[in-house]
Amino acid sequence: MNAILKPTALAASTSAGTNAEWHARRQAATPRGVAVFGDFYISHAKNSEFWDVEGRRFIDFAGGIAVLNTGHVHPKVQAAIAAQLQRFTHTCYQVVPYAEYVSLAERINAIVPISGPAKTAFFSTGAEAVENAIKIARSYTKRSGVIAFGGAFHGRSLFAVALTGKVQPYKAGFGPFAPEIYHAPFPCHCASLDETKHAIEQLFKCDIEPSRVAAIIFEPVQGEGGFNPIQKEAVQWLRKLCDDHGILLIADEVQTGFARTGKMFAMEHYGVTPDIMTLAKSMAGGTTLSAVVGRADVMDAPNPGGLGGTYAGNPLAVAAAHAVLDVMAEEKLADRANVLGEKLLGRLKAAAAKNPKMGDVRGLGAMVACDFVNPATGAPDADLAKQIQQAALKKGLLLLTCGVYGNVIRFLFPLTIQNEVFEEALTILDAVLA
Repeated sequence: MNAILKPTALAASTSAGTNAEWHARRQAATPRGVAVFGDFYISHAKNSEFWDVEGRRFIDFAGGIAVLNTGHVHPKVQAAIAAQLQRFTHTCYQVVPYAEYVSLAERINAIVPISGPAKTAFFSTGAEAVENAIKIARSYTKRSGVIAFGGAFHGRSLFAVALTGKVQPYKAGFGPFAPEIYHAPFPCHCASLDETKHAIEQLFKCDIEPSRVAAIIFEPVQGEGGFNPIQKEAVQWLRKLCDDHGILLIADEVQTGFARTGKMFAMEHYGVTPDIMTLAKSMAGGTTLSAVVGRADVMDAPNPGGLGGTYAGNPLAVAAAHAVLDVMAEEKLADRANVLGEKLLGRLKAAAAKNPKMGDVRGLGAMVACDFVNPATGAPDADLAKQIQQAALKKGLLLLTCGVYGNVIRFLFPLTIQNEVFEEALTILDAVLA
């Protein structure tokens, strides 16, 4: 044990090395269950670009999976973290509270699309926020059932993954899961609202009476499920359904929040207010922070001590989140999301008109995706999506795939991306798609 703490060994473990050397070390030191896409290791980054340990440059259209709406190492976020670092890094908010946690909660409460007074509790990850949202809903309603949707992604912890509507790779081998979780088809471009209504009616007839359902949880735009925007009429119907039966409506905005869809929160597109929202990812510029925000009466349901966490609301992350909110307002990133998203959609639709292997092209703000299909059958073509991803990577453009069938490419560039870098990336994309 002592050997690994010697300075020489520590220096060796953090030396630059080559990508191949780090790959070999990763395979020996970390489990295969943590899948890694890249065969390269980052050295440093700035805004929409990063460089690996061998000096290769990449344009980042992944954003740490929607975490970097304000880009890599935004100067204001960096400065906020550095300033907090000089004061204190941890107390556990539940032991020694700090004003910045409270003032951040006040800022979040003021901007979320929730009716009436709101309250916010901070956590560390999106999955943690989701699980606490369900705890709060169960505490408030005194019910246990939860309805989620096919294709949903709510996290990898055991309860969150039970809510997730995709078996491979998230659920396989990890059961049994928590009881009284039910799934219905997600009403988007690939399923009708009538199908969703019928499925939920069947749940109420065959599996659980509505008086035992605590919450319905959904993503306004499914992330991992394929960047599927929910139908506006469906959100309105879900709101009425919940009101009719005393069920709480939870909007999971872990990926859609903080300007990605062209509004601060995706629920602002639908004219409907949820009872609870979960937030994370781009909330704090790459530091670990998540939140559950909801109606004050709902949020106050759990007893003191029922919510929290040792690292929940970490001071460095809270400082970063304050800076993120400042940047988003000052740089008008929600408006910029619409401009960038419209430009990308235009290029993708032009490419799709010439390429029969491109299926549906869709987007809300800068949350944009396109399907790849077999042109003869219309079947999803995951292999082609991977080929496109690899071809772009060879030209220095990092893309992510997603979707229930793995045939969707999603675009998650920083909203702060430089115009010339964005155009460079689109040129690469044009060449690859052609």
